[in-house]
Amino acid sequence: MYRYIFRRFLYMLLIVWLTSVVSFMINQLPAGDYVTSLATAYARSGRDIDQAKLDNLRHQFGLDRPVYEQYFHWAANVLQGDWGWSFRLKQSVVEAVGDRVGLTAAITISTLLLTYIVAIPIGIYSATHQYSKMDYLFMFTGFMGMAMPAFLVALILMFIFLNAGLGVGGLFSPEYMRAPWSTGKVIDLLKHLPLPILIIGLSGTAGLIRIVRASLLDELGKQYVVTARAKGLHETRLIFKDPVRVALNPIASTIGWELPYIVSGGLIVEMVLNLPTTGPLLYQSLITEDIYLATSLLFFLVILTVIGTFISDVVLVIVDPRIRFASREA
Repeated sequence: MYRYIFRRFLYMLLIVWLTSVVSFMINQLPAGDYVTSLATAYARSGRDIDQAKLDNLRHQFGLDRPVYEQYFHWAANVLQGDWGWSFRLKQSVVEAVGDRVGLTAAITISTLLLTYIVAIPIGIYSATHQYSKMDYLFMFTGFMGMAMPAFLVALILMFIFLNAGLGVGGLFSPEYMRAPWSTGKVIDLLKHLPLPILIIGLSGTAGLIRIVRASLLDELGKQYVVTARAKGLHETRLIFKDPVRVALNPIASTIGWELPYIVSGGLIVEMVLNLPTTGPLLYQSLITEDIYLATSLLFFLVILTVIGTFISDVVLVIVDPRIRFASREA
């Protein structure tokens, strides 16, 4: 098993490097650069800017170099902890991202935990009580959760939370937005977290309920389960001994795309709720062609995807004995 995990880890490092190249090149595809966007913004506001000054800015930012030189310069700095400079925000990428990564991680991890804690038990119950009233209720709720746009759910829940006197919009109250971290600020953050977690996690929870239910129903219909039930094995032990473990395989394999989806898939919700997370920052950096900030944030999503896939591989090895057997045979 350890050789299997080590091999996956080496693949992970290779993929991270390759995707860093792809992420950087993708940001170079649109015509022009940040200086071009800046000149366009000046022109729209009716102000003129000297071409010599634009050329000087382009040289200062290193945008006049060949693409491969820009990449190697950025990659070398990343290895030293320097993720580049944000042209639009006029600060380093590390400073620009700052608390946004921590807040994004808090929302992501909380949403992921809530999704699995809610979806797995409900999926197991629905599968073991097929066509019951509660099964119909859970399936109806799941379909509604998947069908309703997240921004519409955000608006509805914002109205409900506002009438209940709870925090709505953002992650902090006005008095704590620029205040240093303290016990009061943490408590204020915890008061604002439930709304974005519920909204962002709703669709994923609904989808995972269906996956668990379908996978477990498929396992419960197999011959080994029928034989074990005929031999008088206790129903609870019968269900949780093998069928549930095998049914969790699709769940474990979804961690790889759940992590980046929670970060980037809730972009509209984050903009509606005015959340200080990486999603809106990535959107603005792509619009303004802020190349180093955009590349760093895309690279962050890539790292989340690779880490999620690595976790999926490890969990599958633990959950499914057949994967361990296959790794020993290899």
